[in-house]
Amino acid sequence: FFKNEKIDQVYLAAARVGGINANNIYPAEFIYENLMIETNVIHSAFKNGVKKLLFLGSSCIYPKNAKQPMKEEELLTGKLEPTNEPYAVAKITGIKMCESYNRQFGNSHGIDYRSVMPTNIYGLGDNYHPENSHVIPGLIHRFHIAKIKNFPYVTVWGSGSSKREFLFVDDLADACLFALEKWNPMDANSPKDKFGNTLYWLNVGCNTEIS
Repeated sequence: FFKNEKIDQVYLAAARVGGINANNIYPAEFIYENLMIETNVIHSAFKNGVKKLLFLGSSCIYPKNAKQPMKEEELLTGKLEPTNEPYAVAKITGIKMCESYNRQFGNSHGIDYRSVMPTNIYGLGDNYHPENSHVIPGLIHRFHIAKIKNFPYVTVWGSGSSKREFLFVDDLADACLFALEKWNPMDANSPKDKFGNTLYWLNVGCNTEIS
């Protein structure tokens, strides 16, 4: 496919995704399918001369007890949240693949592979499954059913103390274009690890949390 289509840029958004319940029920599918997607696409892109690639990770790649607000350099500094660890491990692999290909082949092959870490995304065409959806479409589904069936109340998971950051999908699309076309990882203000090494991934959010 890559060879036939003569692709020059890749935005890798494909993934097996779901909410907390889906992550708990299907851990094998979540780690296997996501590893297969990213390893096949990233390596095929490299083999066929794709110079620019953007991989979409997830905010769940960061440790469960990461410092707040979470910064890019927090990656691999602690234990992951157990409920979505298989998915997070797969996403970390994709990020590290991009970083490793840059390190080994950036100069010799002129490639530039980057990643973005979206916060919780919502938007048109979302997954409204009653058990396997993410927070916002899951709530929309429950309130919609409650309205049309005239239920007296709606049950919401959790204590209400946890906070999430939500981003509309079109804003994420704009951020992806910026990250691949306009962001300079070598800039002094771009993320660095504690040794001053360049990090080729950016967090993408709206900087506002909602309980």
